[in-house]
Parts: sequence; C-alpha cells; structure tokens
Amino acid sequence: QVQLVESGGGLVQPGGSLRLSCAASGFTLADHAVGWFRQAPGKEREAVTCISKDDGTTYLADSVKGRFTISRDNTKNAVHLQMNSVTLEDTAVYYCAADRRYCSGSLHLMDYRGNGTLVTVSS
Repeated sequence: QVQLVESGGGLVQPGGSLRLSCAASGFTLADHAVGWFRQAPGKEREAVTCISKDDGTTYLADSVKGRFTISRDNTKNAVHLQMNSVTLEDTAVYYCAADRRYCSGSLHLMDYRGNGTLVTVSS
C-alpha cells in the first residue's frame, strides 16, 4: 500500500526549532521528488520547499529561506524538514507530497500526499 505519513508536528515557541519527518511505504522515496506544503488557518495552501528527484536541487519559499532545510534519509525511506527560528506565521498544517517526475508548486499535482501534521508556534 502506497502511503506517506508525516510526523514531528507539535507546539513550539517562537524562535525554536522543530523537525518534521515524512515516511513512505509502498514505494521508494529516493526515486521521487518530495515537497512540503503548508496551510495556515484561513489562508491558502502554499509550497514550502521541495527536493528534486534527479540531482537533489532544493527549492525554498522566500518566507522560509535561511530557516528551513529539506533533506533525504534514504536509509529510512524518509524526508525531513528542519525548521529553525520559527515564527508565529509558521503555524500551519504541514503536508508532505511525492512525485515520480518533478517538484510542483501545487500539492494536488503531486502523485502521493500525506494527511498532514500540525505545527503550532506559540509562546
């Protein structure tokens, strides 16, 4: 069964760090482009970051550049999102998605999607 499961969400204070994980089952994540998307309350979903399938090129939204990092853990068939220096604006449900071909700015265009994990930034 093909599945993507996000984990690592929770409550974090402003300025703190959190690491989200996206674990795949039923397929090899290393053979796919993998992206993270988020949707904050009352806002549209946005693409946060993505790592390409072929050469590992990473893409980052301007709002998270210098703070978030995406990385692969092929031994665990997973991808991580390291979130540093978080702000209140980072509060959102974070979704992981994978695509057999390339990164997309739209979650619904990715082949596989997780159910999301909630990140709440609050003091």
